[in-house]
Amino acid sequence: MNPSTSAAPRSDADTTLDRLAELSVLAVAEARRLGASQAEASAHDQCGLEVNVRVGEVESVERTRDRGIAVTVYFGQRKAHASTADLKPESLRRTVEMACAIAKHTEADAANGLADEARMARSSRDFEQWHPWAIEADAAVALALEAEAAGRGLDARISNSEGASVSTNEGLSVYANSHGFIGREKNTSHSISAALIAGGGDAMQGGHWYTAALRAEALESAVEVGHKAALRTLEKLDPRPAPTGEFPVLFAPEVARSLIAHLVGAVSGGALYRKASFLLGAQGQRLFPEGFRIVERPHLKGGWRSGDFDADGVATRESALIEDGVLQRYVLGTYSARRLGLESTGNAGGVHNLEVAANAEGLASMLKGMRRGLLVTELMGQGVNTVTGDYSRGAAGFWVEDGAIAYPVDELTIAGKLREMFLAIEAVGADIDPRSATAVGSLLVGRMTVAGAGA
Repeated sequence: MNPSTSAAPRSDADTTLDRLAELSVLAVAEARRLGASQAEASAHDQCGLEVNVRVGEVESVERTRDRGIAVTVYFGQRKAHASTADLKPESLRRTVEMACAIAKHTEADAANGLADEARMARSSRDFEQWHPWAIEADAAVALALEAEAAGRGLDARISNSEGASVSTNEGLSVYANSHGFIGREKNTSHSISAALIAGGGDAMQGGHWYTAALRAEALESAVEVGHKAALRTLEKLDPRPAPTGEFPVLFAPEVARSLIAHLVGAVSGGALYRKASFLLGAQGQRLFPEGFRIVERPHLKGGWRSGDFDADGVATRESALIEDGVLQRYVLGTYSARRLGLESTGNAGGVHNLEVAANAEGLASMLKGMRRGLLVTELMGQGVNTVTGDYSRGAAGFWVEDGAIAYPVDELTIAGKLREMFLAIEAVGADIDPRSATAVGSLLVGRMTVAGAGA
């Protein structure tokens, strides 16, 4: 499959993609010439700029450039992989030779091989993910300094800074295989962030904020970032101990998406065929309350993870992951699907844009509905066991009384069983955090164990 071409003038990015495609096709052809029954190649060219400032001084200015090509060859059901950062044709040929030599010493695996040719994507659309930001280092430094200064100057209680940063990244990639498939992708991402400190001595509190988007024009201003970082830091001052017991827990949007990530991890092929998931055999089972819905939408214009094909070249499609609370399917690439005796869901390389349907307005209305409990705005630690579903994480946020924020809390632990937590979800807000490929608002779990400091 060759993507359609446009009559518009070709950009430098398109020229680079042409070159990456040529090299990928060369690698596949060389592998076939050396006897491989199948072959695939992935090439990329990424560049970026990141600046960091702290207390009005420049800490670092870093420009990055990463290019390379990875080749996978199959000799029947034997597989081998090699990669190189040298994109000269002669170096690429040596890399292919190395992969072919390695394949002779690998074990055969019945699940190895390219995805079926009939599953290859047949279209190559523009999802409007390419928006380069022509910002020079000096201008980026000025923006970072502006964000930090805006935050530090908002309130006298802001006593210090952990710094501010500005970053911009561009990524070009090509995937090709011996079915004749060639897929191209290009995307950009940009961000501004600030982290501040309020108070002093043992009463210091830190907070941060960031804005991120595919287009620089969609970023919040540096002043807005600084002000939000300051306000989030100030609202954490003078925390009190949280009560210990079982209470409703409301996850703010920026942390709610972690619960969806735990679900995706547990229903992903690698965890399933390794029997390292608490959701083994869960397809078709109720995991969430009635009405709960998660849909994968890989073809969104301007989506963080939009694409016509997955890492195997398999065509993506919009489909429900959860419908009316029931798990509709797993998240599978070609290899994991074969290990499980199933079909690929077009998810080699991960999920695309996920949307969690809302049934509530947003944080304010959900606080009123919760009445008394915990609002979580930060999560710490890695206390999630995907084999058993046990969940225990450090947290910070606010205690809620009579449907309103009463006071900040920190140094607490929230715990439960993920399967029970999923079923206990009572509301999902419409206050979506747009900085992620998982579109989910505030999420209310009806009951979890909350343990305050010293409990």
